[in-house]
Amino acid sequence: MKVKACCFDLDGTLLPMELDDFIAEYFRALVPYVAHLMPPKQFFVYMGDAMKRMIGDDDPNRTNEEVFMERFLSRSGLEQDKVWPLLERFYEEEFPKLRKYVTPTPVARQVVQAAMEQGMDVIVATNPVFPRAAIEERLRWAGVEDLIKWVTVYEESHFCKPHVQYYQEVAGRLGVLPEECVMIGNDMQEDMVAETIGMKTYFLKDCRIDRGEPVYHPNQEGNLNDLLEDIRNQRGVFQ
Repeated sequence: MKVKACCFDLDGTLLPMELDDFIAEYFRALVPYVAHLMPPKQFFVYMGDAMKRMIGDDDPNRTNEEVFMERFLSRSGLEQDKVWPLLERFYEEEFPKLRKYVTPTPVARQVVQAAMEQGMDVIVATNPVFPRAAIEERLRWAGVEDLIKWVTVYEESHFCKPHVQYYQEVAGRLGVLPEECVMIGNDMQEDMVAETIGMKTYFLKDCRIDRGEPVYHPNQEGNLNDLLEDIRNQRGVFQ
């Protein structure tokens, strides 16, 4: 079945980075914004706990944001109107400065343009654990913000990776069958799980993450330059 939609992961795929290093810098930059509320270490414990709850949640009636907010506020005892404006200011003022901890490549834009030239819809299927502001900023870093039809964000999504419901929701939002999508990503367990609902998969090896289990079998793999040539020449899953 011919591919109608390319679903790209973002971090480590369209935007090369060392994810653990980036997350460490993210938390370090956030400290001054929350230190007056409680000791930052405790704040981040509650934040991590809420993120874990959000990633594990499979309630289709609640957005990721709702799950995260409910858990974080109930555990921390903080009030939304005391915390969320600070986080919004952080994403506006400080988060853009984290660009220096990623390594954008012009090939990412070329890849997206090549997929569009082949008539495919292009979306960014990133793990929606961050607010729209943080995800759209990273799209700018990757140089593709003006090309993307749609991106998964935590304000709208009801599931996280590696839940298969996340991929079902993506296909449904696009109005295509899973078999008409190819999921392109660098995380074996979070991205390649898309094969279990019938999506084609392309494993990107530049910033590869593979925890060993579960084991998946990508239809195709290569680095970002290989991906560009495979799309342009309609090879493999792009035939």
